[in-house]
Amino acid sequence: MRCPMRRGVFLLSLLLSAGLAPVTRPARAAAPPGGAGDWRTPAEVSDCRSTPRYIETMAYLTRLARAAPGRLRLETFGRTGEGRGLVAAVVSRDGSFDPEALRRAGRPVVLVQNAIHAGEMDGKDACLALLRDMVITRTREALVERAVLVVIPIYNADGHERFGPYNRVNQNGPESGGWRTQARNLNLNRDYMKADAPETRALLRLWNRWLPDLFVDDHVTDGADYQYDTTYGLDMGPDVPPALAAWNRDVLAPYLERSVGETGHVIGPYIALRDDADVAKGILLGQDLPRFSTGYAVLQNRPGLLVEMHMLKDYRTRVTGNYEVLRAVLELVNRDAAKLVAMNRAADAATAALGRTYDPAALAPLRLEAQAATEPFRFLGYRAVKRPSEISGAEMVEYTREPIAITVPRPAGLRVARSVTTPRAYIVPAAWTQVIEVLQAHGLRLLKTAAPWSGDVETYRCDSPHWFERPFEGRQVLFYPGEGLPKSGAALGPCTTVVETLWFPAGSTVVPLDQRAGRVALHFLEPEAPDSAVAWGFFNSVFEQKEFGEAYVLERLARDMMAKDPALKAEFERRLAEDKEIAGSPDARLNFFYRRSPFWDPRLGLYPVGRLTSLEGVPLAR
Repeated sequence: MRCPMRRGVFLLSLLLSAGLAPVTRPARAAAPPGGAGDWRTPAEVSDCRSTPRYIETMAYLTRLARAAPGRLRLETFGRTGEGRGLVAAVVSRDGSFDPEALRRAGRPVVLVQNAIHAGEMDGKDACLALLRDMVITRTREALVERAVLVVIPIYNADGHERFGPYNRVNQNGPESGGWRTQARNLNLNRDYMKADAPETRALLRLWNRWLPDLFVDDHVTDGADYQYDTTYGLDMGPDVPPALAAWNRDVLAPYLERSVGETGHVIGPYIALRDDADVAKGILLGQDLPRFSTGYAVLQNRPGLLVEMHMLKDYRTRVTGNYEVLRAVLELVNRDAAKLVAMNRAADAATAALGRTYDPAALAPLRLEAQAATEPFRFLGYRAVKRPSEISGAEMVEYTREPIAITVPRPAGLRVARSVTTPRAYIVPAAWTQVIEVLQAHGLRLLKTAAPWSGDVETYRCDSPHWFERPFEGRQVLFYPGEGLPKSGAALGPCTTVVETLWFPAGSTVVPLDQRAGRVALHFLEPEAPDSAVAWGFFNSVFEQKEFGEAYVLERLARDMMAKDPALKAEFERRLAEDKEIAGSPDARLNFFYRRSPFWDPRLGLYPVGRLTSLEGVPLAR
């Protein structure tokens, strides 16, 4: 990766104006500014002051593909909401571009995703240079000696073309960039589980076609200022298959720090401070939820590497740092190719095995939390001072340029806070089509019932849901999203496991868990999972009361019920004496009886999806 000290800026104004039109195929290769032999990337031509638009990026990729047809191929794997093509560049040393054949040959696939937040484009420009160095200058061709590289240069293509100089107030360059969200204002890095966006559906198809052995998602930070220009995140908690967690911790992380550090970049783990103004309070550690790209990779039994370049470092430093991270990752994947492929296959097999039999003692983690125990971490920051602000009226943090190295506490790891037994399968009633469509989008193996079926199933009754007060990612959710939004007690609330005799029509969907991606199904269909369909509001209607009793009718009903049941009368009188909420509310008093009467809706708050501990007797279509 090189950004020569030149003043020219590579801009194609006519192409930029055309960038909003639907693109049906990769653009024609534009003439390079220095002639046919000039393979500098657009960012390099601009001395790392600018980043290319969508059409310029596709034009450069097309030039690469035409110059190296047996080594680099472009694939359009989907369309954005505005009709742009979603393009992946695939590099294979021997011209083999068939995922199945590559899997049979034991060749590890590395999938690199860029510009999911399209104002954060460091990875895109790093990848253009890396692809060039693999197939044109061939100075990096050894990086695909055993590995196959799949690069998504611009994932959020519609957001990328909402282009301007004022899209990232926190960020130091380039001169202009894209927008964080896609055309419907959805954050694609919150969409991996619910899959509302067309871009997400396309990416899931790409994922299931290539089944990457390692996934990389390139970003730029927000948050505190510190010395690191390059930070990374790797999952190593109890939700990660043990061999992969050990490889992330003991092999990949130290290799990255050593290899990238040797190039002069300051690299360290991704940092989230407890208090930006007081580093001594330490560092936060939390669960990588599957709404995020790398959290989703955990459920797919794959190492997921989050790359976060620091927002305040100059663009040249960030792009070259991102390049070095990708170079180091590919070096290691080539070195450990057989081991990585074997670990992934073993993790897939272990996941599938959990669904072959029902073992009430076999628990799957749903939620993680930081351990109370801490370990020392040497943090490379800048001294910060606090002073009152005349503008905000609050204390503000002001970072000096004085570097500090301070040892601070960091949680020693994560522990399981909520787990669940793994059923043999789930059964989803045919009417819940949106839920079934998402399961299909994840590439899960689904079965259908050939006839109506009634049977005893495990499910849940949830009685006290509280929704977040405003929409989040286009949905009314049953959790507090964080992300600087107003504090809230939004939560699903406690759910009670019950066994109910439920009826399922023909065409209902059975989701067996004896498959490699079974944990994706489990996290989507277990209500108390952090990114479940229930949490994201797919089942909000089951909590809506649709029938109500008139007060004078319920009054007669209550008197009749007490006359027939002295124990109920005694319970009511006790509740009046002990429960101020009931005592002070006429409606609550009447509802005490309505809820205990045969007129109450037994399906209110009842989760309609069943957990099957056996498939015996379920009429599955053949």
